[in-house]
Amino acid sequence: MGSRAALRTKRQSPAATAAEAAGLRWLRVPGGPPVPAVHSASDGLLVIDEIPHGTPNLQAAVTFGRQLAVLHLAGAPAFGAPPPGGPREATIGMATMVNEPASSWPSWFASQRIEPYAAAAGVDMSAVCSRISDLAGPAEPPARLHGDLWSGNVLWGADGQVWLIDPAAHGGHRESDLAMLQLFGCPFLDHVLGAYQEVAPLADGWQARVPLHQLFPLLVHAVLFGGGYRSQAVAAARAALRG
Repeated sequence: MGSRAALRTKRQSPAATAAEAAGLRWLRVPGGPPVPAVHSASDGLLVIDEIPHGTPNLQAAVTFGRQLAVLHLAGAPAFGAPPPGGPREATIGMATMVNEPASSWPSWFASQRIEPYAAAAGVDMSAVCSRISDLAGPAEPPARLHGDLWSGNVLWGADGQVWLIDPAAHGGHRESDLAMLQLFGCPFLDHVLGAYQEVAPLADGWQARVPLHQLFPLLVHAVLFGGGYRSQAVAAARAALRG
């Protein structure tokens, strides 16, 4: 008889539990990055697989880049669309995050991912929001995003794979996931991005749009932690406007 997989139990709000469970299920796509299986999710109690930690390595990074592209290409019904069964009012970290479907990425990103958090953080983002259509780059279909893809949610497993954990999953622009990955660092990042582009090449000028896509996580951090994140958000806005 084989050994039983270890389980991880998380206690959080019922809404956060529902959102995370729905996100993990939605992110499990053929050829995409592995995600922990959801065993149960109810009344604020989430039970998922426990993933043993390993060490970052080059081959895992290359595989992860290709798998992440496959995940994004799996698509979403709309920008801002929640995962099937996921709540409209979800969370990113300890902050609220509304998933309200929209057909246009620029206006959705400005109204749902910049303006609410800028107002809460006391930061003026009106210049970026007024020019968002010009700054957004070529139109793309909605991608299936992890949504909170900082290095802490990229788990290098003992099995030699890179696992995705703790998502804030929704339909969005794939450059947003990649920009967050760059914001807080990731081992072998150049190899991850290079492998990604082998599967799903990014539109010209994507590097110049990184600060624009980083505004959302920076503003969330400014709301939650204040301090230097406000100035980082302002600097990112200026960089986005310079293009």
